Amino acid sequence: MPDATFVTHLECSLTGKRYPADVPHNLSEAGKPLLVRYDLEALARQVPRDSLTQRPEELWRYREFLPVRNPDNRVSLGEQRTPLIPLAKWSRNVLVKDESRLPTGSFKARGLCLAVSMAKELGIQRVAMPTNGNAGAALAAYGSRAGMESFVFCPDDTPDVNVREIALQGAKVWKVNGYIHHCGQIVKAGQEAMGWFDFSTLKEPYRIEGKKTMGLELAEQLGWSLPDAIFYPTGGGTGLIGMWKAFDELEAMGWIGSKRPRMIAVQAEGCAPMVRAFEEGKEFAEEWQDAATVASGIRVPMAVGDFLILRAVRQSGGVALAVSDEAILKAQREIASADGLLLGPEGAATAAAYQKALEQGHVTAKESIVLFNCGTLLKYPMPAVSATLDRHAPLDFAQMASHHGA
Repeated sequence: MPDATFVTHLECSLTGKRYPADVPHNLSEAGKPLLVRYDLEALARQVPRDSLTQRPEELWRYREFLPVRNPDNRVSLGEQRTPLIPLAKWSRNVLVKDESRLPTGSFKARGLCLAVSMAKELGIQRVAMPTNGNAGAALAAYGSRAGMESFVFCPDDTPDVNVREIALQGAKVWKVNGYIHHCGQIVKAGQEAMGWFDFSTLKEPYRIEGKKTMGLELAEQLGWSLPDAIFYPTGGGTGLIGMWKAFDELEAMGWIGSKRPRMIAVQAEGCAPMVRAFEEGKEFAEEWQDAATVASGIRVPMAVGDFLILRAVRQSGGVALAVSDEAILKAQREIASADGLLLGPEGAATAAAYQKALEQGHVTAKESIVLFNCGTLLKYPMPAVSATLDRHAPLDFAQMASHHGA
């Protein structure tokens, strides 16, 4: 029997126009993302907040907050709750929500878990997406799990481990001489000829719902209160938008109060369209030219959900910050050596942004802070190690003691 679900309709995020649920959709008629809407009063009546404690600590514990009606359509690879890890040595009052523990090693598992599950429910069998790496890996894994045919297009400088992972997990993958939005143009161009469904970021309604579980999970982990600020690496921005939506829904249900975290959108200096639009007071962002950064996951020159990102940042009293690649790599090294936590470059960008926010007065050292580490560093190149020992030569243990690691 289907579980109780509370979806009422879909809604254009710009105009508010309503669209029917339970049929495939990409963007609204206005060319903007569609948001899933629920009967939150009915949800609150039927699902007491304390009832969650009786459920496994996994993504589907929040099933009533999600749009999949038939349990048989839930596609899962074991999406466990991700930990909140204190950075006790690097900085007090800072927690890292470590999304690298999810299947395929990144937070993209949340969004693609839901998007693929809903595609299965809607009878979609062939899907395609552009990716900078981790989203394509998640689509390949969940698509294969669901028996779908997946086509993935990556910029040609996507980390090779991502491209190999995508292929190994069963998707058809190509490198493209361009950026992610150029890959998206290929997906759009092939829709009629190939009959595939476009899984590009925010061009279908359900990745937001998967990413929304980050906000639900964070609120529950913190005892149904929220931190003073959240630092989030922002490319397409689905997670930031999804968390803001989660907080709206939780407040409407009476599960949390009106206090919200300041949402800090973090970008790299080499690709910062949201930061520029925020600083210029604009509602929409212009395409960033010649994008380049070590944090490939946030190298998104233009995002279809730009106005939703900027809206959440402004409504929360937050800010959009850009950090240099040098600052990203420095934070990565410091946290790895001080607290033993490997942050992907996108996660390290949030740490660098936190330091910048402290210096600029956007946050204080006493405030509660959550940084999102969205993917494992193990998919990226790490500094080389050149030190060797000759086992036949005399061992200089004093020199070992002063060795710096590489």
